[in-house]
This record gives sequence, structure tokens and C-alpha cells, in this order.
Amino acid sequence: MIVKNPWESRAMPFDHNDHYHRLLLRQVPQNCGAALDVGCGTGRFARRLAARGIEVHAVDPSAEALAEARAKTAGGGRPPRFEHADVTGLELPARHYDFISCLASIHHMPFDTVAALRDALAPGGVLVILGCYPEKSPLDLVWSLAAVPVNALARLAVGLADKLRPAGATPVRAPTAPPTVPLSRIRREAAALLPGCRIGRLLFWRYLLVFRKV
Repeated sequence: MIVKNPWESRAMPFDHNDHYHRLLLRQVPQNCGAALDVGCGTGRFARRLAARGIEVHAVDPSAEALAEARAKTAGGGRPPRFEHADVTGLELPARHYDFISCLASIHHMPFDTVAALRDALAPGGVLVILGCYPEKSPLDLVWSLAAVPVNALARLAVGLADKLRPAGATPVRAPTAPPTVPLSRIRREAAALLPGCRIGRLLFWRYLLVFRKV
């Protein structure tokens, strides 16, 4: 049995990544000065980081998503620095960032890209990955089935809220692609590239990886 995953529908009103923003923000180290948001999309999480007074470098390969991100970034304070780029082609500064985030973006690139992100972390810096994985094992299916009713309720609530808002333009969404690497392989590769990292399953077809550089 295969449970249909939400990234197969671009009309999905409930953003699973936004749902986990608070969880991710709890991983930000104290006195964080510089952050990198990989695959920032329309910039919502990057803006939440910047609102904390953090210098945020946000990159994404989608010009359309970045145009929306810049349009939504209000003046005042220190806005994120948005860059149209594929992070795999960037030369990131070594030992520079106190916090690096990847929200549903690492499966768009080779997983070993995390090695470059690891090297870009300052000592004590934290890398967090909110990742997607395909259903491959019986345990994957169990978690998917558990997510289905919660997902349906969330979609209903968000859909009702949208109907109460004034009509407007269709929101821009970052391009999506289904993940292909099973969680078991992600665990093996992460253990080799990010020794000491923690990986836990989340609802909504996600996992959370947290790595702290010593």
C-alpha cells in the first residue's frame, strides 16, 4: 500500500515545512551571528531568522521563488541576503556560519553536499535538515498512515482559513520534487559525513537531522 505524499500536489494548502519552523528555531545556537538557509524558497524561514537579528544568507536556484521572497521582505531591520544560486556550485566560506538550515531541499541535491555545509559551520555551529524521504520500509508506511488523518485535518483548517481571506493572486511556491533516497541510506551516509548527528522521524513524511560542530 502506498500513501500519496503531499509533494505530488502543488495545490496543497498546508505547508508541512512551515509547520516545523518553531522546532527548527529551537535549534539555533545562542549568540548566533550568521546563518545560511539552503533552498530558501519564498524566504519565510529566512525572514524568521533575520527577525532575530541574525545576518542571513539565503540561497535558492529558483528565480521565481526568490523574486517572491524579495517582494515579501519588508523594509527595516536586517533583511536576508537572497542569492540566486545552486548551493552545490557555491564556494562557501569555511568555519563561518553559526547556523545552517535546509528545509525540504537536501533531496534536490547529492546528499554528500552536507560535507560542504559541515565545513562552512563555525565551531559550535549547528546544521539542521528538515528532510523528505520516500516510503520504502514497513515502518515508513506506519508513519505515513499515522500522518494521513492529521494531514487531512490540517488541510481542512487551512482551506477554511483561506476562504475567509480576501481573494488575491495565487501564491508562488518553490519547485518541488519527490525524494528518492530511503531513510536507512540517509542514516548511513549522515553517520559517515556528520559524526554525532541525531536523526528522528517526524510526521508529514519528514525527518529532522541535527548536527553540532565541535
